[in-house]
Amino acid sequence: MARIEIDEHSGFCFGVVTAIRKAEEELDRTGRLYCLGDIVHNSNEVERLKAKGLITIDHEQLKQLHDVKVLLRAHGEPPETYRIAAENNIEIIDATCPVVLQLQRKIKTAYDSNPPGGKAVVIEGDKDLDKIDLRKKLLLYSQTTKSVEGFRHIVNEIKQLKPDGQFESFDTICRQVANRIPNIREFARRHDLILFVCGKKSSNGRV
Repeated sequence: MARIEIDEHSGFCFGVVTAIRKAEEELDRTGRLYCLGDIVHNSNEVERLKAKGLITIDHEQLKQLHDVKVLLRAHGEPPETYRIAAENNIEIIDATCPVVLQLQRKIKTAYDSNPPGGKAVVIEGDKDLDKIDLRKKLLLYSQTTKSVEGFRHIVNEIKQLKPDGQFESFDTICRQVANRIPNIREFARRHDLILFVCGKKSSNGRV
């Protein structure tokens, strides 16, 4: 008989769990709440909360709302979102993950202290390294859900391209997410077949 085991480390991260809890608390009180973007990249959970009164909106729809409550999911939002909310008298229920929030603050501080002409560039992998101006001092921050191995690889590649020492890297990866990679390797060693379930929009799932 086949033995089926669910990985004890699977499931939502603490940031998403917190966002869902905040949504449920408001829905239990009022039966209606807007959420900017999918609260989690899991269609079953989105549908469950929709049945309780959660309405998922995008940024264009946010601009049309007034005098309502909007939940910001764990993924975080730019300053523009908060500005629109203030102008439209929207009450924000902020469920931004503290790890994401800390990274946003670090990047803003670094960007604001840049010399004139400095700019921010987003890279995903080796194919994007040609976007970097290697003549300038570089600061590299990792996305919170980036794999540790992937981030270290990019750091080493940039060091080889820029040996002048004008380069600093900052590992801002969420360890709850990062630790899932060695955990799933160990889990896989004990099983003949692994089924991995995730939403199509999930960056963690793609990793």
